[in-house]
Amino acid sequence: MIQEIYVLLDDGDRRVLRQFQLNPTQYTALLLLDEHHGVRLSDLSHYLLIDKSSTTRLVDRLCALQYVERVADPTDRRVQRIVLTPQGRLHLAKVRAAHSESLIRRWSVLDQAERDTLTRLLLKLRHQLNISQHGKLDTKGGDLSLESVESDR
Repeated sequence: MIQEIYVLLDDGDRRVLRQFQLNPTQYTALLLLDEHHGVRLSDLSHYLLIDKSSTTRLVDRLCALQYVERVADPTDRRVQRIVLTPQGRLHLAKVRAAHSESLIRRWSVLDQAERDTLTRLLLKLRHQLNISQHGKLDTKGGDLSLESVESDR
């Protein structure tokens, strides 16, 4: 069931992002660059869980679209950072708004109590899977924790 829901959600995301000439990985990259105010290529690769050659191609594509650029790292001129361009920020704002509207529409079938319950259950499952698979709590995948959701109640 989770796999089926994932596929349907992913398809919905792809349909929205396609209107903006982006795929989900490119959109996630833009979000990360915005959040972190630019990152090294190797860090972007790590965040996106893709190899460096794929990250290089992704950045090349975003550069061609003039959404990002490579700049010298201020602390180490041998290193390049990938940053959003002003055009990239404007485009990201439009994409983010359309994506948010799409998510609200797709999730509207659940009322707030149901969304809260689903979030709590998924966080609980993620927490336990991280422990059983990695032997510890892995903080990757978002800054929400089971504890923070339960403390909001």
